[in-house]
Amino acid sequence: MNDQKTEEQQPSRAAFAVASGRTKGYHPAAVDTFLASARAAFEHGGDLGAADVRTASFPLVKGGYVVADVDAALSRVEDAFAARERDRAVRSEGAGVWVEQARDEAQVILDHLARPRRHRFARTGALTFGYRVDEVDHVATRIVRYLRDGDALSAEQLRSAAFRMQRGGYREEQVDALLDAAIDVILAVR
Repeated sequence: MNDQKTEEQQPSRAAFAVASGRTKGYHPAAVDTFLASARAAFEHGGDLGAADVRTASFPLVKGGYVVADVDAALSRVEDAFAARERDRAVRSEGAGVWVEQARDEAQVILDHLARPRRHRFARTGALTFGYRVDEVDHVATRIVRYLRDGDALSAEQLRSAAFRMQRGGYREEQVDALLDAAIDVILAVR
C-alpha cells in the first residue's frame, strides 16, 4: 500500500505564517480573497491598481497571518501594478508625458511641504488626536530632500512610516494623501 498522499489529500498550507500567542494578524480569508482578486486583475485586466493595493486593509484576528509578511507581499504586488501602469502609460502617451506628469506631481508635493514646520497640514482640535507633528515633519523633510536633492528614499520606507498620536496633531487623511502621492512619484520614476 502506498503511504504517499496525493496533492489533493495534502492539508492546505497557509499562504503566510500565522501569528502566534496573543499577537493578532490579518484575517486569512480576507487576505486570500484580496490577493486572488489582485492576481486575476493583474493577469486578465481589471479595475484594481497600485493605489488599491496600497490602501487595502484587513481585520486583525487571533490566528491571522503575520502582518509584516502580508505587508511585504502587498508591497511587491503594488510595485508590479505600478510598473505595469507606468509601462502602459509610456506606450500610449510617451515617456515625455509620463515624466512630465511625475514632475508636476512632485512639484505639487514640494509646494505643499514648503509650508513652515509645524504648519504643513491641517490640525485636529485640541481634544482630538492626530499624527504627531514632529514625526510627520521629519518624514516630510526626507520627502523634500528626495524630490529636491535626490537623497535616497524608497517607497517601502514611506509605506512603513508610522506616527504616534497626539492631541491637536496633524489630520491623518491629509498626511496619508501626501504620502500616497509621494509613493506614486517614487514608483513612477523607478
